[in-house]
Amino acid sequence: MIRLLIADDHPVVRAGLAGLLSDEPGFDVVAEASDGDEAVRLAAATHPDVVLMDLRMPRVDGVAATARIVGGEAGSPPPRVLILTTYESDDQILAAIEAGASGYLLKAAPQAEIVAGIRSVAAGQSALSPQVAVRLVERMRRPEPDTVLTSRELDVLRLVATGHSNKQVAVALGIGESTVKTHLIKVFDKLGVADRTRAVTLAMERGLLS
Repeated sequence: MIRLLIADDHPVVRAGLAGLLSDEPGFDVVAEASDGDEAVRLAAATHPDVVLMDLRMPRVDGVAATARIVGGEAGSPPPRVLILTTYESDDQILAAIEAGASGYLLKAAPQAEIVAGIRSVAAGQSALSPQVAVRLVERMRRPEPDTVLTSRELDVLRLVATGHSNKQVAVALGIGESTVKTHLIKVFDKLGVADRTRAVTLAMERGLLS
């Protein structure tokens, strides 16, 4: 029996998935979570084999929750995480895989594909929707751009990397908070990312931040 935890902030989606999967032989839905933090806590309490994780959820998103679960907060050995989401941007796919997800499927996928993906992940294999697999291959083949950040953008990013909020960065640099947000938007655009955590991680990977 494969024990499942469903993490999604939409009650209708959770109910639909739970009903669909409960009817599948060999599946047991042991818990449902409405955000990433609850997913981590319930995973630790119920010990599922696979966590079906949405990406965009309140409080703690799917990527952060995946990293915490795979990192051991849900017990050892940790359950495997299968991303099941509506979103498929390059940055979101990479962030989820880097966080430790074993698979990435889209909610629009046929039921048979989702069921097969869960079984694959539970068996220690990976599961990627065809669309996501193509995006990953294209991303790997694409040469890394030579990213150039201005000195001020680097100043902002260094402070963000050490945990400063936008307001704290503004005070530290003697600029307006709106200016900090503008610098971050430009950094996100240059690095091709969507959030602060990924911007710092990618900047470090490329040697832009020590």
